Amino acid sequence: MIKNLPLILLLLIGAPLFAQDAPAAPTETLAKSEISYTDALILGVVEGITEYLPISSTGHLILTNAVLGLDTDTVLTDDNGKPIETEDGLLTLKDVANAYAIIIQAGAIAAVIMLYWSRLVDMLMGVLGKSKSGLLLLRNILTAFMPAVVLGLLLDDFIESKLFHPIPIAIALIAGAFLMLGVECWRKKQPPSPEDAGHDLHEITMRQSLIVGFLQCVAMWPGTSRSMMTIVGGYVIGLTPKRAAEFSFLLGLITLSAASAYKALTLGPVMMKAIDPGPALFGIVVAWISAMLAVKWLVNYLSKHGLGLFAWYRIVLAIVVLAFFL
Repeated sequence: MIKNLPLILLLLIGAPLFAQDAPAAPTETLAKSEISYTDALILGVVEGITEYLPISSTGHLILTNAVLGLDTDTVLTDDNGKPIETEDGLLTLKDVANAYAIIIQAGAIAAVIMLYWSRLVDMLMGVLGKSKSGLLLLRNILTAFMPAVVLGLLLDDFIESKLFHPIPIAIALIAGAFLMLGVECWRKKQPPSPEDAGHDLHEITMRQSLIVGFLQCVAMWPGTSRSMMTIVGGYVIGLTPKRAAEFSFLLGLITLSAASAYKALTLGPVMMKAIDPGPALFGIVVAWISAMLAVKWLVNYLSKHGLGLFAWYRIVLAIVVLAFFL
């Protein structure tokens, strides 16, 4: 199954885009549990598979929301039929779907915690003064995370209002694909080295970590891919594909945790008035299982083949998106 993940990926994610004959979402005020178990299953699979692959999980989730009819401005109501209000106005189905796309990342977070438990323990030992390598790794991860903290808070509202749409995503998919192809051409011209050569993650400098951190911020444009930008950043600072992927996973752990916590705190209470907790938790579990499979496959695949497959996939997906949404 792991060896055939690229084909499974194309079938699971590409197929819904062709399901345009499905009934449109009703235009009247919708019931509280509009995000159903079926929606949660689909979104969980998409999130888990795409979160750490360099193809943009946010972009895929926004596209999936559009296909499932979850991106409407329908005002949601509570159990008493009263419209739900937030600080920014009435709560819409699109607000909930966009927030859910971030909160569901908890499943992907859990996958990295389980797969890279030894790295996390090493960082904990570093905090306790018992592991120099763990302390240095934690320093590098936090350094790379800082640019996203500043720019994320400044640009969050602008990004959600202007870029959470299919066409901007298609543009980012294509731009990212050409960047990946260019980086792969550059990397293949470098002298070959064993997979265990080069820097380990605790050996890179704060300056190198900061470079990766700023590149991660480019992925705030949905469709770019946080994983893609951090892996490319890892290549730039001299990491091997395997270690670049590992740094991407560990950086993603803190970045995704912060984003999920922020959305849970800001929209969590009102979201619970609009949807049942069952589908939300179910989607997180599905994301966890699928992310476990995707992460294990990606590390092995990158070491042997690089980013080319994902670049071409992005171009094909962008063409499909433009064909359906232009």
